[in-house]
Amino acid sequence: MSEAINTALSALRANFRKLDVTANNLSNANTQDFKKSRASFEETEPAGVKVTISRVETPGTPLPADEILGEGHEMSNVSVEEELVDLIATRHAFAANVKTIQAEDEMQGTLLDILA
Repeated sequence: MSEAINTALSALRANFRKLDVTANNLSNANTQDFKKSRASFEETEPAGVKVTISRVETPGTPLPADEILGEGHEMSNVSVEEELVDLIATRHAFAANVKTIQAEDEMQGTLLDILA
């Protein structure tokens, strides 16, 4: 398999992980005391993408004290708008990597046709 296809497949796997993180954040957006996570990408050698998932410790909106919760509770720190923007960016990254695989496949097919 070519380096271009391996790199694109690595990026697709990384974007799947990012999509999982975004889905988890969105599903817990209304969960008290939930802290969102972020997926960061890093280039690997010889060619590929490594994903690092980290928890974001910024505070959420404080909740008023009551008899059940007591004090010190807050809503999640998830911004639905920010997560939706991440989804759009991830969708475009998926599309770009699929196009890379398609272009490499076409080039290999043309090369084989020339050699045959």
